[in-house]
Amino acid sequence: MRTNTGLWWLLAVFFLVVAILYTGWNIVAHPSVPWYNAIEWVGSVALLFTALMGALIAFYIGKVHKAQGGELPEDILTSDIDDGDPELGEFSPWSWWPIVLAFSAALGMIGLAVGTWLMPIGIAVFVVAIVGWVYEYYRGYFAR
Repeated sequence: MRTNTGLWWLLAVFFLVVAILYTGWNIVAHPSVPWYNAIEWVGSVALLFTALMGALIAFYIGKVHKAQGGELPEDILTSDIDDGDPELGEFSPWSWWPIVLAFSAALGMIGLAVGTWLMPIGIAVFVVAIVGWVYEYYRGYFAR
């Protein structure tokens, strides 16, 4: 993570230098107008905010690296794949409920685009899908 922090700080400095050069170039390119009218504000502000966001990400990654108390297994060259392999939870590869849930979201979006009469149908399918997905281990073959 130390390398990531360094790369983000480098990116922040790069965009800050580019913002300064961009603003200065606009002032030099238009000598006949006052300097505050010669600046192209959208590009200058966008480049400045890009530099600030890069600095924000670098600061956050640096704080996280300091708080975790060491290097992650992904950052150590001698670590195995299993060293950084946490338990992520229990997943059901045979479950059809995520597809029904995606259908309810699609139905709701179509209801927003085409007609509001589809929205209650999408909400009803959503309620059925979320209840079915939550309670799929309480009944049937995989009940506990």
